[in-house]
Amino acid sequence: MLKEFKEFALKGNVIDLAIGVIIANAFQKIVSSLVSDIIMPLISLITTDIDFSDLALTIGNVSVTYGNFITAIIDFLIVAFCLFLFVKYVNKLDNINKGILDSKLLKRLNRKNKNKENAEPVPEPTTKVCPYCLSEIAFKATRCPHCTSNLNENLEK
Repeated sequence: MLKEFKEFALKGNVIDLAIGVIIANAFQKIVSSLVSDIIMPLISLITTDIDFSDLALTIGNVSVTYGNFITAIIDFLIVAFCLFLFVKYVNKLDNINKGILDSKLLKRLNRKNKNKENAEPVPEPTTKVCPYCLSEIAFKATRCPHCTSNLNENLEK
């Protein structure tokens, strides 16, 4: 059982996940500092010196600090937006790489078939997968008929 656990713990995926968690924790500290030390003071200037961290509702002996909750929501929104941008960038790179690999593979297959007698060249594909909704669409389509995403945006950016 110890041997199985050691094999599991030393797999690449587990180590990658651990590194991701450590980096995410450090990133969260940076975002928390950004929100509490820079953004919230600027917001309090705009909102006539209201300090969100001091906002609380007292009921009897219990104090509900909803100002800290507002700060945590702003933290979350900033982290979520950064992750959204990161995932969008990685997907864009992945789509570009897939296109490059697909064209290289097609050229290589055509080259191999030219060397064979009576071999027909590999036909160009007639369909492709929309990178946004993963539906199968016409290869020359510039807009997905399912999710209406503009497919030329990947090429322009």
